[in-house]
Amino acid sequence: MDQREPVERARRGDHDAFGSLVTGSIAQLEAVARLILRDPELARDVVQEAFIRAWRDLPGLRDPDRFDAWFHRLIVNASLDAARRRRRRPIEVQLTPIDPSVSPGWGGSVADSAGQIADRDALERAFAFLSPDQRAAVVLRHYVGMRVPEVADVLGIPVGTAQSRLHRALETMRAAIDADERVELRAERESYA
Repeated sequence: MDQREPVERARRGDHDAFGSLVTGSIAQLEAVARLILRDPELARDVVQEAFIRAWRDLPGLRDPDRFDAWFHRLIVNASLDAARRRRRRPIEVQLTPIDPSVSPGWGGSVADSAGQIADRDALERAFAFLSPDQRAAVVLRHYVGMRVPEVADVLGIPVGTAQSRLHRALETMRAAIDADERVELRAERESYA
C-alpha cells in the first residue's frame, strides 16, 4: 500500500490520516513491545508514548515511504528505553496463539493443546535469558517477519551486528531449552526410580 499520501496529510496535521496509518498496526506494535518488555501494562504505556512521539515528530520524517520502518523503530527504541529503566522483569506466559487463525484445543486433542502450552512455556522461559536488545531482534525477525536488513534498519545497527545478535539469541534460547529438557528427563527418571 502506498503510504506517501496519508503520511503527507498527517504531516500537515490531518488526524484522520494519522489514524489510518497506525490503526492497522496497533495490535502488532503492542505485541512487539510486550514481547520485548515481558510486561503487558508497560507495553501499553510504551505504545502510547510512541504514538504521541510519532505524531509530534512526523513532520521531521524525511522519507514518507519509510513510515513503517520509522514507526517500528520508535516502538523498539521506546521499549528498549523502558527495559533499561526498570530492574525487575516479570514473567508473562502468553497462552493465546500469536497467529489468531490457530486456536489450541479446536480440532485437536487435549494432548495437542497441552503440548502447545508446554512448548510456549519452554520458549517463554528461554526468552527470559535474552537481553532486551536480543529480544528486540528476535521479535522483529520471527514475530513481525522482517528480513535481517530490515531488522538492522529498525534497530539502527549494521546488518552483520543484527545477524550476530540473532544468532547469539537463538543459541541462548536453544541452550536454555536443552537445559530444561535435561532437567525434566532427570526428574522423570527419578520419579520412576
